[in-house]
Amino acid sequence: MSFISQSFRAAAVVGACLLSTGAFAQDALSVVTGYLAAWNAHDGAAAAEFFADNGSYYDASVGTPVEGREAAKTQVIDAFLNAAPDAVWAMDGDPIVAGDAVAFEWTFSGTNSGAWADGTEATGKSFSFHGASVFRIEGGKIAHQADYYDALGFYKQLGLM
Repeated sequence: MSFISQSFRAAAVVGACLLSTGAFAQDALSVVTGYLAAWNAHDGAAAAEFFADNGSYYDASVGTPVEGREAAKTQVIDAFLNAAPDAVWAMDGDPIVAGDAVAFEWTFSGTNSGAWADGTEATGKSFSFHGASVFRIEGGKIAHQADYYDALGFYKQLGLM
């Protein structure tokens, strides 16, 4: 095999690897950006559709994972969207995408104008807090989401602490 054909073959293999990795990474990022868009459209059902049936959600301030799409919808997505119907979840900077994983820092803001799922009444107070999320995507769905943020600072903004 000549040097030119070896070089061409090597370039083709590298290009194919980059395209396939890039396409997969883009798919993972597309899932996450679609999920955020559904949150920001205040459409809990659409947001939940991004979760795998057996997907899990982990909130570091709670410490116990929520298992399954329906539980993520009712215990997380709907809980926040009912308590803050004007919520905005904004990605801060560029996400980090590696294979099936996406991570990014964010700002979550809104006004607590609705009751929380645990029965805590609305405070009527605005809030804005920062955090970070890590997602693992499998088969075009969220297999795992983990959120890390200052829950104490959030509760203080709401006047709950």
